[in-house]
Amino acid sequence: MIDPLRDLASVREATERLLSAVDSMDNAVLAGPSRLPGWSRGHVLAHVSRNADAIVNILEGRPMYASAEAREADIERDARRPLDVQLADLRDSAARLEAVGALPADWRRTVQLRNGVTNAAARVPFRRLVEVELHHVDLGVGYELEDLPQEFTAREIDFLAQRFSGRPDVPPTRIAATDGSGGEWHTGGTDGAPVTVSGPAAALVGWLAGRRDGAALDTAGALLPALPPL
Repeated sequence: MIDPLRDLASVREATERLLSAVDSMDNAVLAGPSRLPGWSRGHVLAHVSRNADAIVNILEGRPMYASAEAREADIERDARRPLDVQLADLRDSAARLEAVGALPADWRRTVQLRNGVTNAAARVPFRRLVEVELHHVDLGVGYELEDLPQEFTAREIDFLAQRFSGRPDVPPTRIAATDGSGGEWHTGGTDGAPVTVSGPAAALVGWLAGRRDGAALDTAGALLPALPPL
């Protein structure tokens, strides 16, 4: 069952981990490349801060971003700021989101995300949690997919499996975690030979989220399904 208040508490914890990691950087590390093509670590942090403001917009009934162009421009504008400014922005934007999340809300209402996507307001805090956790990994500063909380990893696999479910360009796929969680999910369309993809949960979420190539996963000799971009 979705619990937005519990998810907001998880967002707070994940943000504190991110802030601790950023606090240990210097400006040279900040300007270095992240694991996301074409983005420095400064780009990643700018995106995380602006995403917090975007989540506030959603919860307060405004468009998530003024436009796709404005979203990109804001990230480029903020990416090259020095470490102390980035750190303050991360803290302040997180505090704004936490303040809005603490207000009484109808979590059952439908809200508008990007590109015409809608979702229940109750699911928005988990989406923010995904942004904080995965982009912490994207920084490439020692926080890995294996370090993600186990509950988060299982929920993110479930979320991404649902996202690819029904896609005709993805074969019917059974996803199985082999590292003790016992999780099993199903995704893809109905055409083509069924495939079972198994492996550690961290490797599974890395493949589904486009963070790893799936080389650590087992497909019993079948081709690993090619996933469309997120």
